[in-house]
Amino acid sequence: MSTELDPIIAEVRRFAENTLWPAATRHDEEGLWVGAHLPTLSALGLMGANLPADFGGAGIGPHLLAEVVAAVASACPATASMLTAHYLATDAILLGGTPEQREDLLPRMAAGALGAFALTEPEAGSNPQDMTSRAERKGAAYRLKGAKQFISNAGRAEIIVLFAKTDPEAGSRGISAFAVPRATPGLDIGPPERTMGLKGAHVFPLAFDMEVPSASRLGDEGSGFKTAMRVLDNGRLEVAAMAIGIARRALALATHWAKARQVGGRPLADNQGIQWMLANMVADLAAAEALSREATARRATDSRFSRESAIAKLVASEMAGRVTDQALQIHGGYGYTRDLALERLARDARILRIYEGASEIQRTIIARDILANGISR
Repeated sequence: MSTELDPIIAEVRRFAENTLWPAATRHDEEGLWVGAHLPTLSALGLMGANLPADFGGAGIGPHLLAEVVAAVASACPATASMLTAHYLATDAILLGGTPEQREDLLPRMAAGALGAFALTEPEAGSNPQDMTSRAERKGAAYRLKGAKQFISNAGRAEIIVLFAKTDPEAGSRGISAFAVPRATPGLDIGPPERTMGLKGAHVFPLAFDMEVPSASRLGDEGSGFKTAMRVLDNGRLEVAAMAIGIARRALALATHWAKARQVGGRPLADNQGIQWMLANMVADLAAAEALSREATARRATDSRFSRESAIAKLVASEMAGRVTDQALQIHGGYGYTRDLALERLARDARILRIYEGASEIQRTIIARDILANGISR
């Protein structure tokens, strides 16, 4: 990382420790939306951290972006989830929108207008090609009709990037993307889902039967699936960064506990079994960090990185589950109580193996790429 960029991470980490970490438990216990942090996230430039400076973004590049996400996730995974869901929406506009759409929407979103990315449906989660939402052309407008499920930020977002089929017979080539204001008549957003973790990062069901101008379509008709897949390549690296941030926090808590906790008059850390658990956690985390760096390096050069992002997301999300579980185990019965942060981190980490492509989907992506292109790049 360049030394001139180090102050950015230092500032984000201060915000994470001083503001996000103290508030995280209350947001979790009361189910409070973490949007109270949006003004500071905007002031720090984090709402546009994934965007070029030409569109009001920070222009910091993939490596630093990953460290930003990890720093936020280490203190409040729910805030990181809200932020990375916003990045999905802005990435979709950046990668799939027209020059006019990018110039109109992205500076506003970088300045704090929250985005949502509506791809998943009740009957089409892991395979977007099965979506049933339709977009029918009606002169200079489209009628969008359908439903979406588990859409982060939707209840509070100003702009929702929504995917629907403009040509139901064309498979993936019949999917188009639309940038839709949340206030559009005919867009009904249900109450937030009651989730196991990330309780401060609300996700919503959507039902819609609405008319939108054709100018809201991102790019060409039928280009939506390609845009979504490119966005998810980016998003999987951000999920990996979230996993790394959570695991770093869990490891730090477990290390501190092992040194401070006295059992039989000796620190818990004197036990070889505990030392080996910590060693395994460190090695697991280091492997995920290395794979994430490799994938972000390919992203930084604009090379194809679907395989690398899938590997990074798979390994890091699975790692976060193991590390948080082992950290909780080191805390013993105290780790199972809600008085300490470990049980929250373990619950928050669980979704990382599911959203933006479950672990099983990542394995399919990796295997298909190997079979088509060979093992080595």
